[in-house]
Amino acid sequence: MAISLFKLALKEGDIIADVGCGTGKVSIEASRTCERVYAIDVRDEAIVAATHNVAESCADNVKVVKGNAKEVLPGLGGLNGAFIGGSQDLEEVIRILSEQVKGRIVVNAVLLRTLHRAVSTMQDLGIFEEVIQVSVSRSYPLADSFLFRPIDPVYIIIGRCK
Repeated sequence: MAISLFKLALKEGDIIADVGCGTGKVSIEASRTCERVYAIDVRDEAIVAATHNVAESCADNVKVVKGNAKEVLPGLGGLNGAFIGGSQDLEEVIRILSEQVKGRIVVNAVLLRTLHRAVSTMQDLGIFEEVIQVSVSRSYPLADSFLFRPIDPVYIIIGRCK
């Protein structure tokens, strides 16, 4: 999450969208810098979790929105950035955001298919900047020592819109 937020290059006063917001962690962290964060998700359980976490964090500048991103995003107006943690219509969402965002679009992916779709779409739109692969391992005890067990890698795809 820290790398994705860094790559968004958020500034005071920014307005961003968090598409596929899940529990709202990215939205809450971004709200510390941004003027407004739209946390969007289509899943009921995500909306419940995000709403609870946003309220608990007193992140009053986060607006949790239930709906399909391709239908919600056009009504938000101009954005300074967007984070995509999940989307049913990834290519279409990236296309919509490429016209709305003046800044960066950051997509997190764990599936190679999602990585390919995001990169291909951004390349077609002329906004592709880079991909970063992040691999982390967590220690666990074994005998009188410990080993590291890898956690699934995350691909961070960055696009820059003018």
